[in-house]
Amino acid sequence: MTQIQPVILGGDIGAYAIGRSFHEAFGVQSVCLAPAPTELITRSEIFRVHPVASSSDADTLAALLEVAAANPHARCVLMANTDFHVDFIIRHRAQLEDHYALPFPSAEVVAQVSDKVEFARVCDSLGIRTPRTVVVPLADPAQGKWAAPALDLTFPVVAKTAKGAPYDAVDFPGKRKIYFFTSPEELAELWGSLRRAGFRDDFLVQELIPGDNTAMRSITAYVDSTGEVTLLGSARVLLEDHAPTMVGNPVAMITKVLPELWEDAKRFLQATGYRGFANFDVKIDPRDGTAYFFEVNPRIGRNSYYMTAAGHNPMSVMVADLVNGESVSPRTVTREVLYSLVPLALLKRYLVSAALRREVAGLARAGRVVDPLRYKADRGLRRRLVVEAQRLNHFRKFARYYPKPTQSSF
Repeated sequence: MTQIQPVILGGDIGAYAIGRSFHEAFGVQSVCLAPAPTELITRSEIFRVHPVASSSDADTLAALLEVAAANPHARCVLMANTDFHVDFIIRHRAQLEDHYALPFPSAEVVAQVSDKVEFARVCDSLGIRTPRTVVVPLADPAQGKWAAPALDLTFPVVAKTAKGAPYDAVDFPGKRKIYFFTSPEELAELWGSLRRAGFRDDFLVQELIPGDNTAMRSITAYVDSTGEVTLLGSARVLLEDHAPTMVGNPVAMITKVLPELWEDAKRFLQATGYRGFANFDVKIDPRDGTAYFFEVNPRIGRNSYYMTAAGHNPMSVMVADLVNGESVSPRTVTREVLYSLVPLALLKRYLVSAALRREVAGLARAGRVVDPLRYKADRGLRRRLVVEAQRLNHFRKFARYYPKPTQSSF
């Protein structure tokens, strides 16, 4: 087997989870490349931090080439878990691909699937349901005479950016990842904030599919270099983060076998010529059980460790394909585990369903609960204390941003 050197852009929880999966699969330290990684990584024994002055393209590219040059006897593998970093990798693929294995789609595919308008068009052509959506262009061809279009939607509605990278580039008071509005006046305030901040791309307004966080599903897939979907797994979301910039990020999930959703995901990936890791967000309408596909992220996803915890390490499948040139037989994740970044007492507080509370309790009794940050091989006492402090801090965060469960989780 070829010696590998994982290199991970970013220094957050998602980056740590990837590094843990690499360490479990291959026993290697990963290189973290981020201007200001969290203590979860700087105090970790399974990471080395490579200094980088800033997150600019020039500094990041220079640092990546330095890491590759310092590891001439290993095959470097580059991973990332944010739209910003994926966008960087795609733009600089020509300079990186001689030095790194890159488990990401082509620029053309990323442009297609990352644009939520195009995503919906592809889904529609395949008979995959998506929420009714109105596209609101925030560009200013009228030179200051911009006006919001009429919306053929009933409030409440959900609003979010059509593409991640342009939205990541602006900042303004009250910025959120996803917005929930009960009136046209609230929506009009958002348009003003976006335009004052200099956002000039597309925003989406969608019908609100009912249901709380537990109606959400996550699907993680890997498509190998021949176009074969060699790994599929999924989870039912139990609770999402509610801090403004983190809304929509699950903090607790149970892995589930969802064959019908897997089939839809496979058809989408094959229709678009996809390669590499993909993560789909899907919501089940509690009124009739209809599945609505919200988006696909052209990366493995922040909570990818649920796949490893349930028995199929995505890094093993990817390295077999891109580094060793091996053909891997398709595999699916079937073992149920509870993946949770929050204490069980907090999670149970937000589970309205008695059946889900019983399921969580059963998995806890069976010892099938995992937090990717609690890793026995990462023995540093200070880091372990930081992990436990962060878990407890969720009590304060939820008390501030989501004090009581609601039917919509907004």
